[in-house]
Amino acid sequence: MLDTLADKLIGAFTGMSTEEIVMVCVGFGGQAMFTMRFLIQWLKSEISRKSVIPIAFWYFSLAGGATLFVYALWRQDPVFILGQGTGLFIYARNLWLIHRERRETEAAARESAREAVQ
Repeated sequence: MLDTLADKLIGAFTGMSTEEIVMVCVGFGGQAMFTMRFLIQWLKSEISRKSVIPIAFWYFSLAGGATLFVYALWRQDPVFILGQGTGLFIYARNLWLIHRERRETEAAARESAREAVQ
């Protein structure tokens, strides 16, 4: 079975130009990054014994989504472009919200420390 799968995978590259091979590899790379987000979220949740979405989830979402978006543009697939493009806004927005909350928390902690000293 693995021989057949490997043969089919190698056969899929037969007759492709160098550009096509590079872009298919880019697509696989993007999909790998996108998949990593689920593995990270699952492992973090298992460690925490509750459902957790770590910040790495959003970074892998953004990186994988951006890579897949480039691949979708190359393929000129409007469904894929719209799906990945929409996701990019969501991932970026979540990262912005996380970083804004961290800045506010740090500012409040600094203010509390100043008040405690006075």
